[in-house]
Amino acid sequence: MTAIVAMTPSRVIGHRNAIPWRLPEDLRWFKQTTLGHPVLMGRKTFESLGKPLPGRANLVVSRSFEFQGVEMIRSPAEFDPGRYEREVFVIGGAEIYRVLLARCRQLLVTHVKTDYPGDAFFPAYEHLFRCVEEIRDAREFRIVRYERMGKCHK
Repeated sequence: MTAIVAMTPSRVIGHRNAIPWRLPEDLRWFKQTTLGHPVLMGRKTFESLGKPLPGRANLVVSRSFEFQGVEMIRSPAEFDPGRYEREVFVIGGAEIYRVLLARCRQLLVTHVKTDYPGDAFFPAYEHLFRCVEEIRDAREFRIVRYERMGKCHK
């Protein structure tokens, strides 16, 4: 699995169930990167999108809700990414990242250069991943690829 996230210097990833910044260039990169792959998200993230992301198998973690056009996952801890032929992208939110980050082999981070207020945060990752490549350095953000250090926790 690969976690993909955009965050501020203070690790903000959301505010009131929305992304507090607007970076169309980063959204295009997100779409290009995840298109054709399964995307795994929590219920709140799915509700913030309003509908399934097109061109991707949408996997939504929820114990009690059912949604049309998506595959429901009852427990992130029991999720088996090996069931899918293509790389699964973990796309949020904060709780899903917290539970699944230790199982990801790769992390793609859009580092937003400006801080924004927020109430959802990305967990600490520096002890699990090392920077291997800067993919893009734009005026408002930079995209960096990290790889897991050592073994993934299954």
